[in-house]
Amino acid sequence: MKKHIKAFALAATLLMLSPLTACNDYLDLIPEDQIVPENFFNTAENLSSYTLPFYGNFITHSSFGPGLGTFSADNGTDNQVAATASFLFTPGEWRTTAGLNNWDFATIREINFFFKYAQKNYDAHKISGAQSEIDQAMGEAHFFRALAYWQRYSLVGDYPIVEGVLPDKLDALLEASRRQPRHLVARYILDDLSKAEQYLPETSSKGKNGLSKDCARLFRSRVALFEGTWLKNHKGTALVPGAPGWPGDPNLLEGFNIDDEIRYFLTEAMVSAKLVADKFAANLVPNTADAEGMAEGFRQVNPYYCMFCVEDPSSFSEVLLFKRYNLQLGQKTNIQSPFQQDAGGTGWTRGMVCSFLMSNGLPIYAQGSGYDPAWENQGVDATLQNRDSRIRIFTKGDNSIRTYGTDGHTPLKYNMGWLLYGQSETKCVTGYAVKKGQGYNFNECTGGNQSVTASIIFRASEALLNYMEAKVERDGQLDPTATSYWQALRTRAHVDADVMKTVNATIMSEEAKYDWGAYTRGKLVAPLLYNVRRERRNELCGEAMRELDLRRWCACDQMIETPYQIEGIKYWGTVYADPQSELCIKSENGAYLAALVSPDDGKGTMSASAESPYVRPYQISRLNNLVWNGLRWTRAHYLYPLGAKVFVDASPDQSVERTVVYQNPGWSMIAGEAPSDF
Repeated sequence: MKKHIKAFALAATLLMLSPLTACNDYLDLIPEDQIVPENFFNTAENLSSYTLPFYGNFITHSSFGPGLGTFSADNGTDNQVAATASFLFTPGEWRTTAGLNNWDFATIREINFFFKYAQKNYDAHKISGAQSEIDQAMGEAHFFRALAYWQRYSLVGDYPIVEGVLPDKLDALLEASRRQPRHLVARYILDDLSKAEQYLPETSSKGKNGLSKDCARLFRSRVALFEGTWLKNHKGTALVPGAPGWPGDPNLLEGFNIDDEIRYFLTEAMVSAKLVADKFAANLVPNTADAEGMAEGFRQVNPYYCMFCVEDPSSFSEVLLFKRYNLQLGQKTNIQSPFQQDAGGTGWTRGMVCSFLMSNGLPIYAQGSGYDPAWENQGVDATLQNRDSRIRIFTKGDNSIRTYGTDGHTPLKYNMGWLLYGQSETKCVTGYAVKKGQGYNFNECTGGNQSVTASIIFRASEALLNYMEAKVERDGQLDPTATSYWQALRTRAHVDADVMKTVNATIMSEEAKYDWGAYTRGKLVAPLLYNVRRERRNELCGEAMRELDLRRWCACDQMIETPYQIEGIKYWGTVYADPQSELCIKSENGAYLAALVSPDDGKGTMSASAESPYVRPYQISRLNNLVWNGLRWTRAHYLYPLGAKVFVDASPDQSVERTVVYQNPGWSMIAGEAPSDF
């Protein structure tokens, strides 16, 4: 039996007679020695207990460790960076691992097991209990199987589609382990989400802690947009089925036409997105544009800001699903400690900040925008004046309130000194400190792991953005629906709603200086498409979407030949470096801090003015620094590699030569080897 498990390269759970040990709650329902599928999948309570643990598969704030939770998940992109550069942009350093990386079927197998018994009982009306609870569980099962596929397919592309519970037979396991073309995997995910939508209620009995139809619709639009734009932007490369160099089986492509597939997925993205967006476009959470989301006593001043930092965001219209934490139950995180006490070892980039429009709808470089580059000499608050409110409210300014102290009334201010001191976990890496998600309750940042700030999983604004982009990618133009969605987002952001005013003022060579999304395949995109991408960048910053977007847009090719330098605030020649200024950077005890430029010994705290007047976080120290000369790219990095053990285990004789699984283009099957370009 062990030989056969290895043949399919799956975890041991895949061939267990029952996956019910996935959650100890099952042992409270039926004694372990009495758990048999035929007797278990026949009550609403048991079905719900089975699907409940899969809610833990969503990406949410980590219970332990440093960082800002999901609000630092965009680190390693042109939006946001950590003190250490991402391995994505150090070609040659990211290597094939020795294990089963990016190859996991445990959830898929467990849900297939669920359907083997529950679907039969459902169809025969043999499940007792409330029909609404039964349908909720059936919908959740379809949704979580789709999620499991998405979490692999979005990283590696082609992937096996496993139907049913597999027998412990070598030939069957080897055959099932063959990778299917990515568009078929995407179609399978969409089909599961359509089924989930049919079962799920408009409003879950679990409130916004449970899946609903709109969650399935929004997620479906995300998947469809991802695949449609991937096929379009990577067309003709080895990263799409049927193209030269694609390592898959051409026999699986009968009737495949890539242009038809692109149109299908973009159309499906529009259809699913519209079902959600039409409900919320006129009912978005209001934004007062107040930079401080809460006043003394934690009174909510700006609902849009507070949506991201409260314990219970269920009252905010566009929140569709979130994870709630509870101190009494031991459900807590640490994210408010770095939010309120330091800068969390992250920071917005100058590139992202520059992408935000002026409130009059013009880019900062456009004639008549009103932007003055000299403002950068006066600090963050001055730099961001008269801008799109989103960058102003979600960036810690020179006088930002970080918490209201132990009494809930005494405002304590943010200290820019984190730019020059602190460890990698606490520094303000770029000077533009992230404020999206910061709460004001001091009690949440004391004692460690005391935060109960909710983690938003789905919010409806994404549906508006998905429809807009799919429409422009499919047809090259807006329609009245897309225009109305765009205007709703801009109005909420306190930006002139005339979107074509912005498009007509856009100069792509200027945007290319700051935004990787200005490119596809190393060439500048059209201003209309770029501005749709800009809106997405600005609305979803800090929400773990940027890397996925850059990869599906094929937006990094320009860095194959031309390295990119990450920058932050302007430091040299500004108030921060002037001891006579009230805004000069000081330590927490009020002492003036002079920047130390010392790259060769690793003791420096600031990049040299000779390199740039702007903070360059990756030019502070040369020690063990592979990106001193800038971030680079290789095409292999658009997809993640499979671990080397996958190929050995998916072979009838444990040899790589006879494996039935192929590696992604450019990547090696040998552990420890770096990819080559293709």
